Amino acid sequence: MKNRSNWSCAAALSVALAASCGPQANKAEPPINESNPANVAAPAGNTGESEQERQSRSILRPDIAAPMPELPPIEPIHAVISFGASSFALDEAGRVALDALLDEPATKSGGAIVLRGHSDSRGSDGDNRAASRVRAEKVRDYLVEKGVAPERITLIALGETRPVAPNATLDGSDDPEGRARNRRVDVDVAAAETAGNEETTDPDTSD
Repeated sequence: MKNRSNWSCAAALSVALAASCGPQANKAEPPINESNPANVAAPAGNTGESEQERQSRSILRPDIAAPMPELPPIEPIHAVISFGASSFALDEAGRVALDALLDEPATKSGGAIVLRGHSDSRGSDGDNRAASRVRAEKVRDYLVEKGVAPERITLIALGETRPVAPNATLDGSDDPEGRARNRRVDVDVAAAETAGNEETTDPDTSD
């Protein structure tokens, strides 16, 4: 009887030791503190760049930004300044037309300006050529007064050789309206060359 009791105690002790040496129960993990930014996972695809930066990147090469769209080319412009109301003075309409021309991209780009003066057919050829030059000079002086560099401007006096309207009617009588239209200055502004078309100097060969 005593031996059976000792055997029971030994068996119970063996079971207890085996239980203590076995795998331990999983410990409960502490809750994540979502108020700490370090514990919050960033959304997928969020690299910190703006939507505009993502859209500007090349589709084929995401590491290369897409080129900026090219600006439309600057076109040359033409304007007519009338001297119909006053033979040798700029009127209000002429000044308004020149102010509008000064706001054109071709003028702002620094393009060359050609002024072609014209006259009606009344008077001699020499007088009409001189009168057409005076009108071109009036336009030049206004442009220079507004800040245009004089070296950009070329004057051409054509006199009565390029009419845009008849100076006389079919019966030979005077046509005042036609002569007024012929007293004018044609203004042509060329588009300045872009920086890409300008010649560059090799820094190794420059002084």
